[in-house]
Amino acid sequence: MFKGSIVAIVTPFQNGEVDEKRLKELIEFQIANGTDGIVPCGTTGESATLTHEEHHRVIDFTIKVVDGRIPVIAGTGSNSTAESISLTRHAKAAGADGALLITPYYNRPTQKGLVAHFRAVAEAVEIPMIIYNVPTRTGVNMLPESIAELCTIPHLVGVKEASGSLQQITELITLCQDKIAVLSGDDFIVMPILSVGGKGVISVVANVAPRLMADLVDAFEAGDFMRASQVQRDAFPLCQAMFLETNPIPVKTALALMGKIDGELRLPLVGMAEGNLKKLKEVLARYRLI
Repeated sequence: MFKGSIVAIVTPFQNGEVDEKRLKELIEFQIANGTDGIVPCGTTGESATLTHEEHHRVIDFTIKVVDGRIPVIAGTGSNSTAESISLTRHAKAAGADGALLITPYYNRPTQKGLVAHFRAVAEAVEIPMIIYNVPTRTGVNMLPESIAELCTIPHLVGVKEASGSLQQITELITLCQDKIAVLSGDDFIVMPILSVGGKGVISVVANVAPRLMADLVDAFEAGDFMRASQVQRDAFPLCQAMFLETNPIPVKTALALMGKIDGELRLPLVGMAEGNLKKLKEVLARYRLI
């Protein structure tokens, strides 16, 4: 259902408030450059420091601006099952095409608890759902067999896999077959994941280079595997630069250097160290983004 290059879009701020003017411009930039879907209020969108009112507003606003041109997959995950259900209900009522739900973080549930969490959300809200597995951010790794237990849920349509393990991702695709779409959660390994049956990427890099990431997936889907492999290699330095510090610090800094946002972050995130900022500028200049 969801495939291609999907951007995990940043949330621009100005003077402590969500900058809707800049957000609209970013959305139009994405659509004009071949992006296949937009995820507002994900980790890259600083969902952890958005109030519930802001979270709702960003999703509502994104859906309104996109106006059905590409899918909007609302970030609605939480480490509280009840809060995840509430956020997902809002996303459905707002008209989102789907919901992206991160595995509960900090409380580190068991595999049984993870299955129970996602089953509870799925039973409460019937909307196309994507599980987001990112152990480095959450402290818990949802294993392929646990996800396979949920594959009988018709509206569980995908997994954003950011474990970094091609072995685990291949096992997941083998177990679930065509019941769900596996999307890369790592810009570094989109091509390898596509090669074992993945359907696309939910990307950080696409914020600054949407055409590059769209070209990668489009080339693979067209059967031009040499081209897709070359684009993956071409993108590698930019992927590295986007993770010089904790996401979304580098990507918001890059967008600010490109003149697209103010680059304002919310505490506890702070601006880049001078050494890393210098490296970021050098990479952006190499890609002619600044």
